[in-house]
Order: sequence, then structure tokens, then C-alpha cells
Amino acid sequence: MTLNIELKRYPSISPAMGLSQASSNPSTPVEVKLDWRERFRNRIDRWMVSPQLYRLSVSTFFTRWYTQKRTREVFDLMAGFVHFQVLLNCLRLGVLARVQQSPCSLAELASHVGLPPDRLDRLVWSAVSLKLMDQRSGARYGIGPLGALVVSYPGIEAMVEHNALLYADMADTPQMLKSPEGVDNAQMHHYWPYTFGEQAKKRITPNPVLATGPHHELDAAQSSERYSQLMSVSQNFVIQEIIDNYDFMHHQCVLDIGCGLGRFASTLAQHHTGLELLLMDLPEVVKLTERSHVNTHYVSRMRFIPGSFKTDPIPSGADLVTLVRVAHDHCDADVQALLGKIHAGLPSGGRLLLAEPMADARGDRQDAYFHFYLMAMGEGRLRTPQKLSSMMQHAGFSRVELLSNPMPTHARILIAHKT
Repeated sequence: MTLNIELKRYPSISPAMGLSQASSNPSTPVEVKLDWRERFRNRIDRWMVSPQLYRLSVSTFFTRWYTQKRTREVFDLMAGFVHFQVLLNCLRLGVLARVQQSPCSLAELASHVGLPPDRLDRLVWSAVSLKLMDQRSGARYGIGPLGALVVSYPGIEAMVEHNALLYADMADTPQMLKSPEGVDNAQMHHYWPYTFGEQAKKRITPNPVLATGPHHELDAAQSSERYSQLMSVSQNFVIQEIIDNYDFMHHQCVLDIGCGLGRFASTLAQHHTGLELLLMDLPEVVKLTERSHVNTHYVSRMRFIPGSFKTDPIPSGADLVTLVRVAHDHCDADVQALLGKIHAGLPSGGRLLLAEPMADARGDRQDAYFHFYLMAMGEGRLRTPQKLSSMMQHAGFSRVELLSNPMPTHARILIAHKT
């Protein structure tokens, strides 16, 4: 389907009311004239949180379920950090791996992880409540439906461990929101060194938190290998969405920009034996990529191109360019410049495939995670399909399609056409 772009602006401050006036004294009430729809919505909002309605809803069978649901949702907002810690420690202590092998008692599990049963039981009960584990016969515990997913896919387990950095950074979220220095010192920012600009490299000092433990400071080659491995193992679901929902049969040559270790390109090579593949990424990454594919039967159809899309030209010769989880790592100006380069380098009839998590224009629970993850990275931004489509059209693409795919949580897919 063709995605029609319709931009609407809903200013939150009246033009007659200056910004300086609105923000100079936050404690001063500002009168804003509301239309009848907003006044009606405000009445509904006040009514929905009134004590009278609460008492009525919990005492009535037909409305009690909704009040219970909303109460659980509010509680989940508060409990999210604890839920993550339960998951993280079940992995770090080897609890999920142990019960996946075979159900065991609390005493057996305590012996395995080296914790006293009267302390471990809190973690186990919490894991059961989150469906990471479940209770079996004979007072034993086995792997739960969600725990089975976590331990069965290495990418999920790797991202859980990686997310510990994000949670550490968000311990001082106001600092990240207030100033660039808050992001500069974020552990997540240091994990992805390509998010540093040249000026930032000169003024950033190593983060002392990263000087010890599993996320210590690494040289360029080690750092590139670390983040490239994470990108590779966490990319499987995105790759499957692309392969299942886009037909590559009518393309002859594909340029994958930001190829990482080449997981997506290698999958394409195995599915489509006639495709030529150009793989472009930073020099440190391309060395690793070329080394990992040197003995494959399809390496003769691959050309490895070291370079930065920010400063180097885009290679020509491809009739399809792919950006898989690349655009959302970078600011609008860099992405717009990249889209312009891609359009200029494509032949008439060429296409651009962009796949990554995208924001829901109406708001989605997963958006909150990506908004802060990308901010902690340094310059990334979660964008809606409409925003990305507008940027593609501004770069010169004549038509943009949003493909329908069954798991948009992993990624949504945009196809831009050059006439």
C-alpha cells in the first residue's frame, strides 16, 4: 500500500501566548481557551478518577474487571524495574538455564546457584509470577512460557544483559534530559562509539563506571567487535521479518549500509543465489565482517567496503539499498543527508528498504523503551513511519510504501522508489 503523508500540527501553546511568558513562571496558572471537545474530555478525565466512580466500579460485577485491569497497569508502571531485575538475575545466576534442563526443587536450585533457600525463594516466587518459571508437581520448579523464550534465543539473553547499562544510565534520567553532558557520560553512549562526533571525541573523557567490570573501556577494534556481536545476535527477528515480507527476486545487486557482521547479507546470499552484495560499514567492523565470511561458499558474490556514510561516498552499482536498524541510531540531519546520498546513487527504478522499530503515531508501550534507549546512545531517535516517509520524499524518492508485516514490534519496513 502507498503511505499517504498528512502532516498536522497541534500547538500546545497559543500563538498569542509567548513561550517566554509561558515558561518564565511555571507556578503561575496560564489560561488557555479550550474548545468544547477538550472541555468535554477534561470532564471525562476528572470523572474517571473520582472516588465515587471507583467505589461504584469495584462494587459492580460488569465494571470491576476494568478497574482491576487499570489498577494492575498502574502498578506495572511502578514495578517495571523490579521485573527487569528478576529477569536479569535469573539469567546471571543460571536459574533459568538450570530449570530448563529439568524441573528441580528449591533446595536443588539453591545448591546449584550457591544461595540459601530462604533468600532464593523470593527470586523464584517472583520468577513464577512473571511466567519465567512455573510450579511443577512434587514441589519442583520448571521453565515458564516466557522463560523458555528468553533462554531459547541468544539475542534476547544478550539484550537483557546489555539493558543493564540502560537501567544504570536512567538512575539519573533528569540529568540526561537536562543537558548534553548527561548523555555524554551515559554508559550506553560509550558502548556505541560510532555515535560520537569528531568534536565529541576530543572532549569526552572515559566514563569511570566503564573502567571496571564487563563493560570496561576497550580499544577501537575490541569495541567494534563487542557491539557488532550484539547487533548480530539480536538481529534474527528483524531479518526474518524482512525476508518473509519483501521479494528480492527482481534485484541484481544489494548495498547493505551499516552491515555489521553481515548477518542480513549472508541470509540474503543463501536465500537468493543470483544476488550480488555490497557490504558497507566502518573500517574496524568491515575487517571483522570480511574475516567471518572468508570461507563461505557465497563470499565471491560479496564486496566489502570500509567507510562512514557520514563522510564517504555511497558506492554505486546497486539497484537496492538496505538500512537495517541504522537510521534510528542517528540524528535527523545525518539521516536526511544519508537519504539524499542514497537517492543520488541509485539508478532510475532503484529502491531503498529501511527496516527498524518505529514509533506508533498514537503511542505504543514499546515506544517508551526505544525513546530513552536511543537518547542514551547519544543521537538516535525513534521516528514514525510518517516521519521517515516524509524524509525520504524530501530526499527525492517519488513513492514510499509501508509493508504490512506480522510482527511490527521487531521492525517495520518502508520501501522508497526512485523514478
